[in-house]
Amino acid sequence: MAFNISALKLPTIKKGSQGAAVSAWQQFLKDSDYAVGTVDGDFGNLTDTATRSYQQKRGLTATGVVDNDTYTKALNQGFLFRVPNFSAAMLLSFLKFGTAEIKDIQKSLNAIAKLNPPLTVDGDFGPRSNKGLSQAYKQRDVRLRGELEQQISAATKQKLAADFGPALDIFNSYAKRLRFRLSGPYWVNSFPTSRSINDLASPFREKVQAFQKALVAGGAQTIVTATYRPRERAYLMHYAARISRGEIKAENVPDFPGVDIDWVHYTNAGSVQAAEQMVDEYGIGGNPVALESLHTKKLAIDWNITWEGTLKIKNANGDIVEIGAPRNGSTNNILAKVGASYGVYKLDSDPPHWSYNGS
Repeated sequence: MAFNISALKLPTIKKGSQGAAVSAWQQFLKDSDYAVGTVDGDFGNLTDTATRSYQQKRGLTATGVVDNDTYTKALNQGFLFRVPNFSAAMLLSFLKFGTAEIKDIQKSLNAIAKLNPPLTVDGDFGPRSNKGLSQAYKQRDVRLRGELEQQISAATKQKLAADFGPALDIFNSYAKRLRFRLSGPYWVNSFPTSRSINDLASPFREKVQAFQKALVAGGAQTIVTATYRPRERAYLMHYAARISRGEIKAENVPDFPGVDIDWVHYTNAGSVQAAEQMVDEYGIGGNPVALESLHTKKLAIDWNITWEGTLKIKNANGDIVEIGAPRNGSTNNILAKVGASYGVYKLDSDPPHWSYNGS
């Protein structure tokens, strides 16, 4: 492959270098199981050692200097998509697609995905073309690569010659990455909510553990459904609900550190539909989800508590309390008082929810 590495504008970096290029290189090494410590954009001793080890294993001279020879090896192993300020236009330039070839891709995407409105065939693969590409992969999935190969003109294939196949593979990988950054139900698997009491904050954790021990000893069955909710998950739930209800447009949703989601689809209808699918998958319905809550602060627990017959449970003072119907923790006020004796308070308006202060 004879691609244009200069299009990526990669600086030579070495010990003492700092900045975004160093961070990208450190993350690449870390993902490749090299010990670099913290990804901090500072090319120090650990990064130098890891770089030399990488170079040695890849048959390069172990200089510790990341130059075009080292970058070329790394680009073939996934570093390409970590290049700082990476864009489709940069990628296509790297793949040696000129204006005519980019027009060919835009025209091909229109034909394959029947984009409405169609992309402007202008040879400028900017943000709108990016959206068209992600939409095409969303519609065609693994079929897109083969359909592009059939649709792209003979002139483009002739210009790229032996590099056409590898270039199309890389371009298709980029399209797949764009597609799975788009909002949608698969994001529900990211940043899962904990169901472990151990993840609660102290001293609330110890209070819940004591109450839990008393419940089990008294004959109750308990199922924890939620304790700590990561702030990233709260962000996804909050804005999926707001977009689905028309309270905010997808393009106006603020970014959140560590959550590489793209809320904006090719059409506004697509953005809303994806948000609705997320709401359904989260199972939150029309309930508002706060960006900050007692769950994100590790101070709340959702659990289902049930028993048969009479529950004989000790309160925090050691007194036995006998509790009959209703035989569940959602609506039994006597059990709520027992929980309160341990410092675990029931929120009446939310059936499974208990917290450190009852809110």
